[in-house]
Amino acid sequence: MSGPGELDLPSTPDGPDARETGPAVGGRRQAAPAARRGAADPVKALLHQHRDLCERAVDALEIAAGLEARGVTDRTAARFRHRDVFSLAEEMYARAPREARAVPPRPADRPADRVTDRPAPMARTRWAFLTVLPGALCAATVAALRLTDGQPRLVAAVAGVLAVLLSLRAVLRRGPLSPAHRGAAGQPRHGTGVWTCWLVGYALLGDGLLAAAVVGGPDGFPTGGTGDTDSPWPLSAAPVLALALGCVPAAWSAHLFAVRARRRVEVSRGLEEFAASVRPLLFGAFVLFLGALAVLVALCGAALGEPAAPAQALTLGALLFLARLLTVHGFRHAPALVLTTAATTEGLALATVFAGRLPGCGFLAVPVDTLFIAWGPSAVPALACGATALTLLIHATQTLTRASAHATPERPC
Repeated sequence: MSGPGELDLPSTPDGPDARETGPAVGGRRQAAPAARRGAADPVKALLHQHRDLCERAVDALEIAAGLEARGVTDRTAARFRHRDVFSLAEEMYARAPREARAVPPRPADRPADRVTDRPAPMARTRWAFLTVLPGALCAATVAALRLTDGQPRLVAAVAGVLAVLLSLRAVLRRGPLSPAHRGAAGQPRHGTGVWTCWLVGYALLGDGLLAAAVVGGPDGFPTGGTGDTDSPWPLSAAPVLALALGCVPAAWSAHLFAVRARRRVEVSRGLEEFAASVRPLLFGAFVLFLGALAVLVALCGAALGEPAAPAQALTLGALLFLARLLTVHGFRHAPALVLTTAATTEGLALATVFAGRLPGCGFLAVPVDTLFIAWGPSAVPALACGATALTLLIHATQTLTRASAHATPERPC
């Protein structure tokens, strides 16, 4: 039997069944080819090939997830006389050397359930506090910008931005939004932080700059005031504040999805069954986050007395949430590519408006001018983030519905 996962076994007999002999040549019996014994016991070759996976697995679930990540499908499992990958994994786990098998850690000893030596409730309290911190600091920064002027306003803006960035870094390194929390630590970085900062910065400054650029401006730099229509370059604080406050529903939605998906892995009896049961969980977590973010956007717009730009805030929030959810579960390449695309699109839109002022280049600004006249300055980021978020959602339905995305061992991107 030939196929993926099969190896030629050594010619040394392993037992009574392996002592078959071939035809006599010169009065001596010749040993049967190793491939014949491999065909008689096909799982043995697969067990040998994935020996490292089987030895460190603490249950059959981890073997099934690892096999799936390495390209073994239900069709491949049928060639090894099993109905699906889960059934094949159970036999491989049962036949793995017992003395080499890792002992499952106690719940109190698992790194994901504790911070240093603290119990799980203290760890959850810590990351719950961290998820609230960016929104609180952002609200304090917005209040400081409205209550100050001149040099104190500049100092408050710089200090507030640094504080919010540091708090976001802490959120992304602890709790449900941390890749290390889900076993994706140690994987290569793709520089998504730069593009994320650009997208959030555009939500704060981009609409005002685009509106000023279309009419021939801007005539000066942003003054730091929010909701000030007389400013040559007004800020849009409501979407950014809503996104900062949205760290709370994002963390809980990601946590809910991870926990429920892990439970489905444990009870599912096939990869297709698992994918079908997890897909609604993914959409449910996504809709739950968007619903909470929509409420926050409306509240922030009303509290600050400025346009909330719901289309821009919701599409950007959806993009950032999906990118982080994929990163949490070990898939970094697609989020990096999509975030880069969205940020580049917004940058090119601004560049074409300014390039259209050059002699003979007015046609370059026509697409953005048309969008601005039809739907306002928020149309550009809404389309850029909406299209890329939809692409990422389609990708997530293919990757986050795999059993390997929810297993404890490290997974390839």
